[in-house]
Parts: sequence; structure tokens; C-alpha cells
Amino acid sequence: MKDEKLTILCVDDDPDVLDSLRIVLESKGYTMVGARSAEEGLEKYSSAHPDLLMIDLMMEEVDSGTTLVTKLQALGNTAPVYMLSSVGEELQYSIDPEKLGLAGVFQKPLSASVLLKTLDARLKR
Repeated sequence: MKDEKLTILCVDDDPDVLDSLRIVLESKGYTMVGARSAEEGLEKYSSAHPDLLMIDLMMEEVDSGTTLVTKLQALGNTAPVYMLSSVGEELQYSIDPEKLGLAGVFQKPLSASVLLKTLDARLKR
């Protein structure tokens, strides 16, 4: 593994969610870059070159999370993308995770232990 910290881009319009993610991720040695909108997430993606992305399904607009994922695909993103959702089981009726190329979906509220275990395994830490 590289000695440098891995960067995770988290896009969520809820500042409390971003603060919580920052505490959890940075306590385990990740670098977190936060964005509060899909537009800001796209800008930060270009400058941060993240190793992994976590994107809220519903932000300022209902489909902004899926739209962002589609735009990232068009840019050639190869980093794993996880969707954050508070929709629960109904998520299967709103999006097709396979079609979007998602690595997975985290349900809110997030479990810090499940989140870290999943990310560590995915990023081979």
C-alpha cells in the first residue's frame, strides 16, 4: 500500500452528515474532501482525484445524486462510488445500482464500523 493517505470525496447537502463522515474517516487515516452539492462535488472531483466517492442520493434536487454519478462516468471516473441513502428498501424503485455502476449503497444513519470495514476492504487497507 502507498504511504500517502487515500482521499474520499463525500457529497451531501447535510453539513452534519459531512462533519460526522469527516470525524470517522479522518480518525482512521483517510483524507476527506467534502462537498455540499452535486455541482460542488463535480468541481472537487476534478481537483481532488479521489480514491473513492460517497454521494447522497437526494440533495438539492431529488435526482442530483444519480445525475452526478452519470456525469462522473462520462468523465471516465474509475474510483468506486457508493450512494448514501435514507430511502431504505424503496431505493430499488428509484435507482438501478448496477446500471449506475455503484460499488454499493450505505443506508443512513451510517454505522461507522460497517462503513470503515467496507471501505478498508474495498481500498485494500
